[in-house]
Amino acid sequence: MRARHQLTTLLLALSITPFAQADNFVFGHIYEASHSHHKWALWAAEEIEKRSEGRHHIEVFPSSQLGNEVELNEGLDLGTVDIIYTGNAFAGNAYPPIALGSAPFVFRDFDHWIAYSQSDLFKELTQGYEDTTGHVPLGLIYFGQRHVTANKPILTPEDMQGMKIRVPDAPLLLMFPRAVGANPTPIAFSEVYLALQQGVVDGQENPLPIIKAMKFEEVQSDISLTGHIFDSQPIIMGGNSWSQLSEEDQALFRSVFQKAAEQGSQDIHQQELDLVSWFQEQGTEVHEVDRDAFAEKVRPSLTGENVGWSADQYQRLEAIE
Repeated sequence: MRARHQLTTLLLALSITPFAQADNFVFGHIYEASHSHHKWALWAAEEIEKRSEGRHHIEVFPSSQLGNEVELNEGLDLGTVDIIYTGNAFAGNAYPPIALGSAPFVFRDFDHWIAYSQSDLFKELTQGYEDTTGHVPLGLIYFGQRHVTANKPILTPEDMQGMKIRVPDAPLLLMFPRAVGANPTPIAFSEVYLALQQGVVDGQENPLPIIKAMKFEEVQSDISLTGHIFDSQPIIMGGNSWSQLSEEDQALFRSVFQKAAEQGSQDIHQQELDLVSWFQEQGTEVHEVDRDAFAEKVRPSLTGENVGWSADQYQRLEAIE
């Protein structure tokens, strides 16, 4: 009887111990398995499993396997996905001010973006997002400068007049093409190659590492270095999943994903520096452009009535050194 009582006590203790079994988390994103973002997602998953001594396991699903970007954001609310990469513009659908980080022509260069990612302004924006949604940004990973591809050079804003250009399905990302007279056409990321190949759209805009990962150079002859957005993605964990972690493990997740964001950002930036010559070696024409001419078309929209951020937030971003 005594032995049975001891066994019952042990089983009860295990049933109420938070770490008696490993917690399994799902990390979904839209990028190809060959993209740097996937590599650092896998690194973070391995690091968390190692540092938690196997208590936490993260399975990473690339290539829109769990849905497009809109569906992944909805998945955080539904609890069907625990962690995602998402564009600032998509996060801005829930909390508009955070979309400022993906507005066109608001960053001077990569160093300006780095300073923003470490700024009090960014901390305030992520806290506002968390307070509004209950979901928790764990880091900000650089995605790269977005450039225009087409089957002709795009050297001036006038070259984009009437151009059907694919953009992500987020209102903020319509700002640049509309300002230069193009016809923005939202298409799911996984469908862009075929849309370009079949002539559904005339061009698209993405950073150089994405253009390579998606092999867009196979169906587009020219890359014009408009650099209109220094894009990035918050790494976000669903609030319900976050609340299941102890304070110690919350600190672990923050630390690991912040490190992944920092390393992934430097990785992407180095790729940007290396890829111009790679594309030229493939026979793709790469064109320098006068970015100021494009920026002048966009600037009036950055302080318009319909933007999600305040004039003060925009001015604070501009003032970051």
